[in-house]
Amino acid sequence: MVNRLADAMSPYLLQHADNPVDWWPWSPEAFEEARKRDVPVLLSVGYASCHWCHVMAHESFEDETVAAYLNAHFVPVKVDREERPDVDAVYMEAVQAATGHGGWPMTVFLTPDAEPFYFGTYFPPEPRHGSPSFQQVLEGVTAAWTDRRDEVAEVAGRIVADLAGRSLVHGGDGVPGESEVAQALLGLTREYDEQHGGFGGAPKFPPAMVVEFLLRHYARTGAEGALQMAADTCAAMARGGIYDQLGGGFARYSVDREWIVPHFEKMLYDNALLCRVYAHLWRATGSDEARRIALETADFMVRELRTAEGGFASALDADSEDADGRHVEGAYYVWTPGQLRAVLGEDDAAFAAAHFGVTEEGTFEEGASVLRLPGDAGLVDAARVTGVRARLLAARDERPRPGRDDKVVAAWNGLAIAALAETGAFFDRPDLVERATEAADLLVRVHLGEVARLTRTSKDGRAGDNAGVLEDYGDVAEGFLALAAVTGEGAWLEFAGFLLDIVLEQFTGEGGQLYDTAHDAEQLIRRPQDPTDSATPSGWTAAAGALLSYAAYTGSEAHRTAAEGALGVVKALGPRVPRFVGWGLAVAEALLDGPREVAVAGPVGGELHRTALLGRAPGAVVAAGEGPGAGGEFPLLVDRPLVGGEPTAYVCRHFVCDAPTTDAGELAAKLGG
Repeated sequence: MVNRLADAMSPYLLQHADNPVDWWPWSPEAFEEARKRDVPVLLSVGYASCHWCHVMAHESFEDETVAAYLNAHFVPVKVDREERPDVDAVYMEAVQAATGHGGWPMTVFLTPDAEPFYFGTYFPPEPRHGSPSFQQVLEGVTAAWTDRRDEVAEVAGRIVADLAGRSLVHGGDGVPGESEVAQALLGLTREYDEQHGGFGGAPKFPPAMVVEFLLRHYARTGAEGALQMAADTCAAMARGGIYDQLGGGFARYSVDREWIVPHFEKMLYDNALLCRVYAHLWRATGSDEARRIALETADFMVRELRTAEGGFASALDADSEDADGRHVEGAYYVWTPGQLRAVLGEDDAAFAAAHFGVTEEGTFEEGASVLRLPGDAGLVDAARVTGVRARLLAARDERPRPGRDDKVVAAWNGLAIAALAETGAFFDRPDLVERATEAADLLVRVHLGEVARLTRTSKDGRAGDNAGVLEDYGDVAEGFLALAAVTGEGAWLEFAGFLLDIVLEQFTGEGGQLYDTAHDAEQLIRRPQDPTDSATPSGWTAAAGALLSYAAYTGSEAHRTAAEGALGVVKALGPRVPRFVGWGLAVAEALLDGPREVAVAGPVGGELHRTALLGRAPGAVVAAGEGPGAGGEFPLLVDRPLVGGEPTAYVCRHFVCDAPTTDAGELAAKLGG
């Protein structure tokens, strides 16, 4: 058996490098091997912090008997969905179409031409709950391949034809207007959970992109109901078990609708998006809790996810070792009353149990509880809480830590850069702006490197082999634009423009539609193209937002036109599925508002610059700088002199400019501050 995963950069692939399964990475050679041997391909897709991926690996892929059968009858191919989101998207669409649901691990059987014909997710080692065992599935697929090849070919052909027919012909007809945004808001109101915040039932995911839309809608229209949904959802999450009450940062999702028990993995993208949302909530309301959560989440990202090279790692695992040495989910985070007493003594343990909702029965498994804040937000002894938290955190630090997926994903680092830059600027934390700048430097140095095209991942400062997809270009450009606004360094605007020019050349089809992969990318059975958000903004709407901001900064008609063309899909989808196009709706708010262009002729970090950054106008762009060179950095600063020798702000939108002002209060009023 050849170990083909030993040199992989993906921590997920490396987790499987010692399996008895003869894994291949996704490559033309793997499919050539299947053709040569006349066997199907088993495609197994997962990611490093995926709990059920670990379970299936332990039960099946580490089993010598299963591995021997698999090696004899298939070419097994292992894919990290975070490295190859294009491969994941294409086959996940097929799985969902065939079974009505999806998830990871994803298990797909393909012909040597990469056409899928049988699907599933997790398969158990023995038959249970109506699901066949993995061994039974392997034997069934082998029998079908051997005895009913025509049937297999027909099924595969039908699936590929069905997928091809799903292509979105264009972005839609025109841009979303007041009517579509109002319908979207009404749809969200219907799905809103009045009792617990958030949208829909269990499992419940943090709706960062939808909250961003609600905050922008409130800023533009004054709709109190939109602000209420945003604020109440953020408060419920911040007080729930989905938020790490000791160390800061959010888990991936809540298994219940009350936000009590999370699925414990912590992803960079969730924390980046939520950090920024809480900072924006503070900007809208002045809420102390929103400020605390934004800063604690930023500090969590820097402390737990920052890599030696200055980028941010992808995730922390859900699983870790418990006191008995078993590898179990949530072990690092949960507490029993006895564990509280061992650390705090009787009195403080009783106080902590009441404050954090730790019960004798437990809210999680085996009598353990997830820490949350179940009481009302009334008076508490703040000093005592701080002391108890510090002691519990110190004790938790002694526990075996969850594993970390160290690969740096371009898109998610773009989200982190935007969050850290803005949070640092809002709360006078220059260290956070510095961390954002270092991550941006890494993306330019390693992910752009010599090739002048974005690479999806890196690890230990070395670029991976996989090309960036649309979300990488959109989110990294978004991060660079946020950094340009905060630092006054026009180089970040230039880098964003460079990336967005590639979006125009390589990812844009006729009529404004966008594709997730470049024109010259590897051809899969279908070219992936998804305008809806998943855990992160869709590449389509992320690119639309960055294109719109860049156009506001530069006056580029081509970028503005491309943004409007891309937003046609939001006009079509916003009223129908608002929960799944939240970022697109947020960008639509920016378009409806202008977006406003703010030029501050004056010092970076000065009062006017800070006032501009704190303006609530949706999607407003801010350029700051002084002296004759400033116009070279930002086109917005050209011919924008000081008035009476004082720092001066200029605000324009819809091709109309207000009178310049030297007064911070007047500027705040112009920007909804």
